[in-house]
Amino acid sequence: MQEKYLKTLMKLAKRASAKNEVPVSAIIVKNDKIISKAFNKREQSHNVLAHAEVIAIKKASKKLKTWRLFDCDLYVTLKPCSICENIIKQSRIRNVYYLIDKPDIKKEYKKTKFNKMNICTYEQMYGLILKNFFQKKRDKN
Repeated sequence: MQEKYLKTLMKLAKRASAKNEVPVSAIIVKNDKIISKAFNKREQSHNVLAHAEVIAIKKASKKLKTWRLFDCDLYVTLKPCSICENIIKQSRIRNVYYLIDKPDIKKEYKKTKFNKMNICTYEQMYGLILKNFFQKKRDKN
């Protein structure tokens, strides 16, 4: 994934988390240009279908005035769920790239290891965003 896309996904995931949404973000790219971006809004909209991928697809379709997104690529922070996978197939998106698969947050990101320069990868950074989000949820209960 290109760094500019990763930076955009991280910003959107952080915004989602700040709004008490599961921090999943998605962008759609056509001809190396971001044409839509979104993050989860299920809590905010009280809508079970308000997944980041679905919102991004709706925005891209509206912008391009077609539901067929043949020449578009979807970038998402977390591997799409089965609902989103089917919507992605129906929209004819060319490629889907995701940062991480469904992780076991407690095990995989308990101790994030940084490289020699003390910089974590985007995968690790996103894993920490997820871990912190769900830790806050558990702490409230």
